[in-house]
Amino acid sequence: MKKIIVGIALAALSLTGCSQMTVLRTEEMRNVGTDVQVAVLSNLDSAMHKLRADNKNLRKRVDSLKAELLAQQEASALLQKRMMAELSILSRRVSDESERNDSRQEEIIYRLDMLLGKSDKILAKKVVVSGAPQAPISMDSVEREAERLVEAEAMFNTARSDYHRGEYKLAYTGFKQVYEQMKSGELGENSLYWMALCLVEVNQIEKAKKVLDALTQSFPDGGKTCTALFKLAGIYGDECNIESQKQYLQKILANKLCEKSAEFEQAAEMLQFILEREEKKASGAPVEACEPVVRDVPKPSTAAPAESQPAAVPASAP
Repeated sequence: MKKIIVGIALAALSLTGCSQMTVLRTEEMRNVGTDVQVAVLSNLDSAMHKLRADNKNLRKRVDSLKAELLAQQEASALLQKRMMAELSILSRRVSDESERNDSRQEEIIYRLDMLLGKSDKILAKKVVVSGAPQAPISMDSVEREAERLVEAEAMFNTARSDYHRGEYKLAYTGFKQVYEQMKSGELGENSLYWMALCLVEVNQIEKAKKVLDALTQSFPDGGKTCTALFKLAGIYGDECNIESQKQYLQKILANKLCEKSAEFEQAAEMLQFILEREEKKASGAPVEACEPVVRDVPKPSTAAPAESQPAAVPASAP
């Protein structure tokens, strides 16, 4: 009986110890679980902060890329407009040149007819100036004028061919000879314009500006006036001299002679684009900075010689 009682007592003691151990282990597990939960929440909070910072940086980068893309689109739009303007002007020049060549051929044929005696009545007429009769036109003077015109026309065509072959030195010299021979009229005006183009090609920009300005002053109602003004606006635009570019664009828009020209429409579009950029810049919006066009240094073989400089071209009438 004693043995049974002792056994029961030992069993009771054993159960009590096991129960205490279980309670201790449960408490330890709870503490460990709390520590793990705190650590997980801390790591999660740190990750969230990092994610927010990354998201903020990403948004800044996206905004920066949007601004760059917008600036590139504006620059591309301006370049496209300029290309379309040049293409339109070139097309119009080809058409005008064809018409002028036809007109010149008719004039040469007419003068040759006079030399052959088919215009005796014209030669017999007397020119009256201020009521005073003058001697009839002499055959020699008509012949000399026709020869001078044919010679100048041939020199001009040769110089233009040299220009298209890249022989800008020869072309400049040829156009200068035509200008010095004609001084006025369509050939004189066209010679000045092509002289300026030759100077631009050999990177003598300041001298090209002077020739173009002389052209606009000497031939204010000429066929190249609007083209010369637009060329000057383009040169100043390439130099990022926006104020001067605006002035020449405004001159085109203020010139009634240019109203029906291709340069008029393109000048209006370019001026509007410039004013819009200035408004954006004034409002603090991002605007791509203007970068001057870097021109290639001309080779010595194509540079205009010192004796062919346009300094002799007067600023008023040629």
